[in-house]
Amino acid sequence: MKNALPNKKNHRKHLVEYANGPSLQEINGTIEVPNGMGFWRTLFAYSGPGALVAVGYMDPGNWSTSITGGQNFQYMLMSIILMSSLIAMLLQYMSAKLGIVSQMDLAQAIRARTSKTLGIVLWILTELAIMATDIAEVIGGAIALYLLFKIPLGIAVFITVFDVLLLLLLTKIGFRKIEAIVVALIVVIFVIFGYQVALSNPVWGDVIKGLVPSAKAFSTSNPVNGQTPLTGALGIIGATVMPHNLYLHSSVVQSRKIDHNDKKDISRALRFSTWDSNIQLTVAFFVNSLLLIMGVAVFKSGSVDDPSFFGLFEALSNPQVMSNSILAQVASSGILSILFAVALLASGQNSTITGTLTGQIIMEGFIHMKVPIWLRRMVTRLLSVIPVLICVLMTSGKSTVEEHIAINNLMNNSQVFLAFALPFSMIPLLMFTNSKVEMGGDFKNSWIVKILGWISVFGLVFLNMKGLPNQIEDFFGSSPTHEQLVLADNIAYVLIAVVLITLIWTIIELYKGNKRYMNQLAFETEK
Repeated sequence: MKNALPNKKNHRKHLVEYANGPSLQEINGTIEVPNGMGFWRTLFAYSGPGALVAVGYMDPGNWSTSITGGQNFQYMLMSIILMSSLIAMLLQYMSAKLGIVSQMDLAQAIRARTSKTLGIVLWILTELAIMATDIAEVIGGAIALYLLFKIPLGIAVFITVFDVLLLLLLTKIGFRKIEAIVVALIVVIFVIFGYQVALSNPVWGDVIKGLVPSAKAFSTSNPVNGQTPLTGALGIIGATVMPHNLYLHSSVVQSRKIDHNDKKDISRALRFSTWDSNIQLTVAFFVNSLLLIMGVAVFKSGSVDDPSFFGLFEALSNPQVMSNSILAQVASSGILSILFAVALLASGQNSTITGTLTGQIIMEGFIHMKVPIWLRRMVTRLLSVIPVLICVLMTSGKSTVEEHIAINNLMNNSQVFLAFALPFSMIPLLMFTNSKVEMGGDFKNSWIVKILGWISVFGLVFLNMKGLPNQIEDFFGSSPTHEQLVLADNIAYVLIAVVLITLIWTIIELYKGNKRYMNQLAFETEK
C-alpha cells in the first residue's frame, strides 16, 4: 500500500487544520541514518521509537496487577508476563513494518480502506481507550505527588493537567532528545525495582520455574483474596497489551529517513527497528517481572492487604511486612517507599508523552484533523481528570482507606475500554501485513508470522472478552448483589455483541477496500 494520501497545504495557521499528509509530519523522515555504519552505530541511530512503545507496557496500570499477582499466586503468573511480552514483540514488529513499508500509520491505513462513518466510529473508540489509559496516568502522577510532597489529592490531580507545559518544552528540543528522555526515565524505573528486588534475595530457581506455562495460570478455582489465577492473568494481559501502542509504533518508526525506492534500505530500516523494539520490550518484560517478584519476595506472603499505590507505599516503609532483615532495615529509613514514588512519577510522565503523540496520530489518521499539541493534551487530560476528581470529591468525607480503594477501583475499571478497543487495532494490523497487495511480495508476513499472529489475536481477543463480565462486575464494588451481577453480565454480553458486530463491519470494509486498491493497481499497470 503506497502512500497515496495527498498533502493539502495550508498557508495560514488555524487552531484546527486539515491534515492528510505524512504521519506526524513534523518529525516524519527528519532523522538521517547514513549508510555504511557498523551494526551497533546503526542500531543506535534507529533506537528510540521502541522505547516510546515500551512505555505503554510498564505504565502505572501494570503495577498493581503484577504485584498483586505475585502476592496471591507466587511465581505462577510469570509465564503470563512472558507470553504477553512475546505477543507484544510480534504485534509491534508488524506495526513497525506497516509504517516503514506503506509509509502510513495504522490509523491512516484503516481510514484509507474504510468509509468516513466507520472511521469516525473507530476514532471515538480509540480516543476512549486512550482516555482510559490516561486515567491511570492521572492517578499515578497525582498519587506520586501526594506521596512525595504531601500535596492534597484534589490539587495533585489538577496539577497533572499542567504537564502540557512539559510537553510544549519537549517539542522545542527535538524528537531525538524526547526519545533520550524516555529511555532515561525507563532506566530510572528499572534500576529502582532492580535494587529493591536485589535486596529481597528471591529464590531464582522458583522464578525460572514460573516462566514455564502452566494450565494452573488460567484456573478459575482456588481463589486467593477474592482473585482466581485466571482473573490475575487477565489483569496482567489487559494492562500489558494496549491498542494505542500499535498506532504509535506505526507512526514513530517513520521518523527515520528511508529511501523507499531501495528495497535494501527498507529491509535495513525494518531489521533495526525490530531490534530496537525487541530490546526495549525485553526491558519492559524485566520491569514487569521485577514488579511480580516484589510481590513475592519483598513482602511477606499475604502481608499487603491494600494493593493500591497508597498501600504499596505504606508497605514499603513498614519493616514488619518485609521478607528479610536487610529489607526491614532499609524500609525503616523510608528509602524504599520514596524510590517507589519516584518510579511512579517517572512512569506517569513517560506515559504522558506517548499518550499525547498517539492522540495526535489517531486524530489526524481517522478524521484528518490537526490541532496544536497543547490544545490536544489540555482537552484530553481535562476529560480524564473529571472522573478522578469526582471520585476524590465523592470519597472526601469517608475514611482514608475507602478513598484509596475507590481511586484504585476507578483505575482498574477504566481498563474496560482497552479490552473493548483492542480487536479494532490488532485484526486490521494483521490483515494489512498479511496482504501482498498492501505489503508487496517482499514484505508481507511469512506463514509462521501469520499463524502466530492469528493465534495471538484470537487468544487475546478471547481472553479480553472472557474477562469483560468480571470487569463490569467490578463497577458494583466488592460485594455486589445477585441482581447487580446479573445486570453486569447482561451489559458485558451486549458490549461483546457490539464489539463483534462492529468488528465484522470493519473486516468487511477493509476487505472491500483492499479489493478496490488491488483493482486500481491492476488498472494502472494496464495503462
